Amino acid sequence: MNDDKIKIMVIDDQAIVRQGFVALINTVSDMVVVAEGTNGQQAIELYRQRRPDVTLMDLRMPQMGGVEAIVAIRREFPDARVIILTTYDGDEDIYRSLQAGAQGYLLKDMFFEELEDAIRKVHAGSRRIPAQVAERLAERMGSSDLTGREIEVLEQIVAGNSNKAIAQRLNISEATVKSHINSILSKLGVSDRTQAATTALQRGLVHLR
Repeated sequence: MNDDKIKIMVIDDQAIVRQGFVALINTVSDMVVVAEGTNGQQAIELYRQRRPDVTLMDLRMPQMGGVEAIVAIRREFPDARVIILTTYDGDEDIYRSLQAGAQGYLLKDMFFEELEDAIRKVHAGSRRIPAQVAERLAERMGSSDLTGREIEVLEQIVAGNSNKAIAQRLNISEATVKSHINSILSKLGVSDRTQAATTALQRGLVHLR
């Protein structure tokens, strides 16, 4: 019986990645995959049905991403244990995931032994954040938060829009746009718009659509 095994759910929209994780996990004697899905919406429904001990969740998926799914699952099941598995190590992504309630954050290029260890630790109630991820998180904690409006302006900068275009799109004056940009450059510690756009994408503050 599977009663004494750690029950795991794997959510990832890339079939080859998901199937790889499932196959590897099922080779471990005290672990079993009880459900797999391709987006956050499925994750919520499958969680209700299967009640896994640990959920492995991708960050970026169609329909609903990992962070939104974690928030929804933990609202219904506060004890849910989730490990984010992603290719992204932007500090904003890490921060949002952990704020949502994830207990682990692993990059997909890790060794399987690391994942196995993380599953056991999270199942036992611990957190599992690798050193390089913790470092990025510390950077995030030490930086000034951008306001909602500054994020909107930053998204427009990343999209390549001029101050005039940004002012029209956001229905604010060009002077206000310039003021927001000065604040953004200062908070991100960069000197121009190009660096601001690059930093925003690297840190996961803004995502290309």
